[in-house]
Amino acid sequence: MRSAGRRVAAVTGLAMLAVTACSPGESGDAADGGGSTEPIVVWTADTLPDRVAATEAIIAAFTEETGVEVELVGVEEDQFSQVLSSAAAAGDLPDVMGSQSLAAIRTLAANDLVDAAANAAVVESLGEDTFAERALELTRDGDEQLSVPDTSWVQLLYYRSDLFDEAGLAPPATYDDILAAAEALDSPEIAGFVGATSPGDAFTQQTFEHVALANGCELVDDAGEVTIGADACVGAFDFYGELVSNYSVAGAQDVDTVRASYFAGQAAMAIWSTFLLDEMAGLRNDALPSCPECQDDPAFLATNTGVVAALQGPDGSEPAQFGEVVSWTIAVESATESASAFVEYMMSDGYADWMAIAPEGKYPVRAGTQDAPTEYVDAWQTLPIGVDTKAPVSDFYGPEVVEQLEGGLGAVSVWGITQGQGDLVGASLGELPVAQAVSGVTTEGLSGQEAAAQAQDAVQSIADTLP
Repeated sequence: MRSAGRRVAAVTGLAMLAVTACSPGESGDAADGGGSTEPIVVWTADTLPDRVAATEAIIAAFTEETGVEVELVGVEEDQFSQVLSSAAAAGDLPDVMGSQSLAAIRTLAANDLVDAAANAAVVESLGEDTFAERALELTRDGDEQLSVPDTSWVQLLYYRSDLFDEAGLAPPATYDDILAAAEALDSPEIAGFVGATSPGDAFTQQTFEHVALANGCELVDDAGEVTIGADACVGAFDFYGELVSNYSVAGAQDVDTVRASYFAGQAAMAIWSTFLLDEMAGLRNDALPSCPECQDDPAFLATNTGVVAALQGPDGSEPAQFGEVVSWTIAVESATESASAFVEYMMSDGYADWMAIAPEGKYPVRAGTQDAPTEYVDAWQTLPIGVDTKAPVSDFYGPEVVEQLEGGLGAVSVWGITQGQGDLVGASLGELPVAQAVSGVTTEGLSGQEAAAQAQDAVQSIADTLP
């Protein structure tokens, strides 16, 4: 799943578009007018129809400037590995792959399918210092630039600021604060907290990873050894088990039920991604808030919700959070000049329009240009969020929420990525051993020690099967 909540609609077949034109522009080698205009194929994991249409419009502008024809192919996230394997076997790889997760990028790199030199050249051309340092760290392997970081989304702890203010509670930034608030606000009418527990939902692993990172719990260590059974992880399982068992709703919770409980006004806290922001503001008709106050004021929850980005556990050295950096990557044996020109365009002339596809989940990791260092961050704040209704994020959320989003990337960690274990992360998301352990500690009565041991054994078994 690309986020805690944006379910990708099923697509029958691959969405394709070829657009052509013939005038030079200003992005990359091909855009200089003297470079290659060889056509390219671009894969994207953004396959929702409205996103495909918006991407097609950006591509049309790129082609008009450069003369480079682009065939856009939408590949569902859960079909990506199969489609990639078939394309590689047939010698028919795309030139560029976009909207790729950190784990997907590491898997591509492990199979020697990315052109690190071309990616590095794009970053250098655009200006390395215009990118968020953390985004570059997460997309590098030593000196190799595995991809061009594009945008990010982060996991957040949402809380009812009105209820917290009435109870005189501090924002829930630490394990102790969260437990204290959950205990104080839990009642027959309102759960103190809702969070994912379903053993078959990747959202459960994402939610727990957010909590676990705060306590210094890592899936693997720097040597690649599995460490989900370590003491810091035991503490994270114990904390999450206590929180859900004592102060949440009964039964398994998944990506939809967590949102529904919070939107109904039946929870004081919830963990979800930034993709919740437009829905909570009442801008998406198929996911409207339903709390009693929301009947007269659809934006009630947006007005009365605070967010905490990075959390802090007792064993963690510093606040941390789960998030995702999505990327463009240029494939090996691609039409490099045209491919590089395309990626540069998407990160410059087309960048604001690209973020506008879903601003709540596409925060810029490139703040601006050399000449205008905050151009893209400033543009992001004005972009309308929503699907059926659109309005700027600032219409619903105060500067404190925007500041949390702006500062979130610096604290983002992702299990296994900087340790070079992207293949293991991808495989574990396929089998969800951590989600199963979370279910054990929250709904089946396992202790934190037992849940961590179960996860350790399961992840190690997956690791043993990898090359």
